[in-house]
Amino acid sequence: MKLKPFLSFAFLLLILFDASIAQWSSIGNIEGLKKNNHGITLSVKPAIIEISILAPDVFRIRMSKDGYFLPDSSWAVIEKTLGDQTFNVHETAKAVFIVTAKLTLKIKRSPCRFEFYDMQGSLINQDDPSKGMAWSGNEICVWKTMPADEYYFGLGEKAGALQKKGKSYSMWNTDIPAYKADTDPLYQTIPFFYGINKGRTYGIFFDNTYYSYFNMGKENPGQYSFGALDGELNYYFIYGPKPNEVQEKFSKLIGTMPIPPKWAIGYQQCRWSYFPESKIREIATNFRTKQIPCDAIYLDIHYMDGYRCFTWDNERFPDPKRMVSDLAEDGFKMVVIIDPGIKNDSTYRVYREGIDGNHFVKYPDGKYFTGTVWPGECVFPDFTGKATREWWGSLYKDLIDIGVKGFWNDMNEPSVFNGPNKTFMLDVIHDDNGLRTDHRKNHNIYGMQMARGTYEGLHKLQPNERPFVLTRANYAGGNRYAAAWTGDNISSWEHLEMAVPMCLNLSISGQLFVGTDIGGFVGSPSGELYTRWLQFGIFSPLMRTHTEINSNNQEPWSFGAEYEAINKKSIELRYKLLPYIYTQFYQSSKSGNPIIRPIFFDFPNDQETYWNDKEFLFGDAFLVAPVLWEGQTKRDIRFPAGDWYDYWTGDKFTGPNYLRFDAPIDRVPLFVKAGSIITTQQVVQYTDMAPIDPLTLDIYPSADTNASAILYEDDGKSYEYLNGNFFLRSIRLMNTSAGYKIVLEKPEGNYHPPNRSVIVKLHDITSQPSYVRIDELNINNDDAGWIYDRMNKILAVRLDDKFREQIVIVGK
Repeated sequence: MKLKPFLSFAFLLLILFDASIAQWSSIGNIEGLKKNNHGITLSVKPAIIEISILAPDVFRIRMSKDGYFLPDSSWAVIEKTLGDQTFNVHETAKAVFIVTAKLTLKIKRSPCRFEFYDMQGSLINQDDPSKGMAWSGNEICVWKTMPADEYYFGLGEKAGALQKKGKSYSMWNTDIPAYKADTDPLYQTIPFFYGINKGRTYGIFFDNTYYSYFNMGKENPGQYSFGALDGELNYYFIYGPKPNEVQEKFSKLIGTMPIPPKWAIGYQQCRWSYFPESKIREIATNFRTKQIPCDAIYLDIHYMDGYRCFTWDNERFPDPKRMVSDLAEDGFKMVVIIDPGIKNDSTYRVYREGIDGNHFVKYPDGKYFTGTVWPGECVFPDFTGKATREWWGSLYKDLIDIGVKGFWNDMNEPSVFNGPNKTFMLDVIHDDNGLRTDHRKNHNIYGMQMARGTYEGLHKLQPNERPFVLTRANYAGGNRYAAAWTGDNISSWEHLEMAVPMCLNLSISGQLFVGTDIGGFVGSPSGELYTRWLQFGIFSPLMRTHTEINSNNQEPWSFGAEYEAINKKSIELRYKLLPYIYTQFYQSSKSGNPIIRPIFFDFPNDQETYWNDKEFLFGDAFLVAPVLWEGQTKRDIRFPAGDWYDYWTGDKFTGPNYLRFDAPIDRVPLFVKAGSIITTQQVVQYTDMAPIDPLTLDIYPSADTNASAILYEDDGKSYEYLNGNFFLRSIRLMNTSAGYKIVLEKPEGNYHPPNRSVIVKLHDITSQPSYVRIDELNINNDDAGWIYDRMNKILAVRLDDKFREQIVIVGK
């Protein structure tokens, strides 16, 4: 959120200098082997290597340079049994082979080097023959060979291009406002990447929370490496061979995103800061008067008493409970910011409780670490301790009692304004689940564990209400607790262009609920820039406008009547697509498959997609091509294989192909994959304003395949869906020589939506049908049961939703 702190350049130079002068010892020959129930252990003195089989296509490699392992723990990994763990081991004079149903790991004996093969005997990945695993002092690293036609993606929150080959990156959560395309590191650490070679994909997750780095061939085009300044060499090798298969297995390893409250996928309005109360009411009134949909309004740090967390400024907000209640009556949810810094003030209840409960981080000598942030001198909770997280979670009770629905955890890299590194001193001690380790190990998980304490506390306070937590800093697995955004970006066209690959890489790295500060945080956008950014935001899982203090107004109506009308339509499209979007969130919560994803993710054999970070897929149906450049009203788009429909005109195109489209300011280029069924609803002013009625099924036929989709619904707020109170329905289109058969299958689950109509819209219907039949009953078009639009080639059939199997047959 804020503009002061950044990691000192001198600190980064020190780290990099130490690595550059390191004397490396590569691992030597295998001297012994022991088999156990989950894998094998190799003695490679003085080191020891443990290989564990989590599934036929997921191996864990763990190396300790000292010959013994510390207690096995992970903040990220929650599941280690991912499938059949059956394996066989056989040995030759030169190698050890571990064989599963999907992979063979060949381990050369002299020196010890790893090679992964698929079941056809094709090499997938191998250690660099000359280096392999190595260490220098406490630092550990592994070098891998890098084929010329292999490319890399992921690594979480990284600015710049989607594809990572030829670059190097660091992992150290850092508050750097107004970052550039080459700024690294940033706010989040997700040490996971994909390697893809002619469509065949693997993933590597390096689960080490110290300062880590990934050199993807920047100095040597024949090898890449990853390592950390301390800790174990501990990585998971995940084989696909498809990208989505890698993602699903990684998601099983670290956990998936829970289904958020439905309001959280609506439009959200934020700035630093809306105050006093009259300003909040003015913003809310404008949304409803102008009939621009919105679900959430945020309060930044100025709602607090002297920036003290969990307090209110009684002059600016004299009656917060009444304010929140009045906003709720108009359909608004209130989200407030909470930072980790607790003011060093003996009259402040939270400070006193934290001292009495021993909840704040200390130096080794027992002295409290203090740092300067917004309230002044502050102490900081140790979120790596369970008792502290529980205490922290309990602090939200007063805000919940007032009616606040969402919480925004900021400044949790952790960031401080003073000190040489703009974060905690590195010798500060953390509980670390009883291990008592220093900040070097805990820095990158601090924000994640703050979000965890918030999420778990909210869940305890309101056991049957889904929390919404937004965090700036995170680590792999933090998707279980919070949504995230790309930090303090700039109001510029460059940053709009950067927003696409940043969100895509975060999404495929497991942080699925992600977005940007629409319009940019630092500075003020033009009307054109804000409007184009909002169009991108329609298709971001998190759709939130945010800006800095003293910037120009940055609401959808702030740029004149013409832009206001366009922005209103953009937000209305988001709300029209709510059934589709909510279903995508449900699917992601089950499989981990990202809602927004690069085109290569679904078309891995199309190597031209590897460089495409200007268009993306939104769920299973859409290809989105946002306009990212000033003054542009044409858009060149490269379609992958298959048939695609222009969402606005209904025109059909076939890929792979390059085409140019009109892209006027009031339209985002949007395309639908043939064979898709898109579920939509009427526009509402907030997500729970009214039940869906009618439910519209937009069906886009494919010449050579049938169409299918699912629709997921529940109450949008509770955990009752875990008890079977959900509505899950499959919808199918069968294209036959006689016509079309649309089947709304009998729904699963015990949730029953209110009564409603269903409108089935068949697109690309070139002639009026000879008949329409609903459940074996012929329907005449003069009965208003169906309408054929010859100009737009759309047949619309209306029926009552019986919440059982229903069949619509359309004769050609």
